[in-house]
Amino acid sequence: MAIVVNKPIPEFEASATGGIKVTQHSHHGKTLVLYFYPKDNTPGCTTEAMQFRD
Repeated sequence: MAIVVNKPIPEFEASATGGIKVTQHSHHGKTLVLYFYPKDNTPGCTTEAMQFRD
């Protein structure tokens, strides 16, 4: 399985903050950013992630 920029993604389920389950179907028609980072609570990763939110 490969994820390709600007192409449909394969089916998935992931856990989010607060125990929420996220699937591609729960965000149908919306922009979805899949963001992978090396370590929690590091200044660089936190700043980059906040840019998606803002």
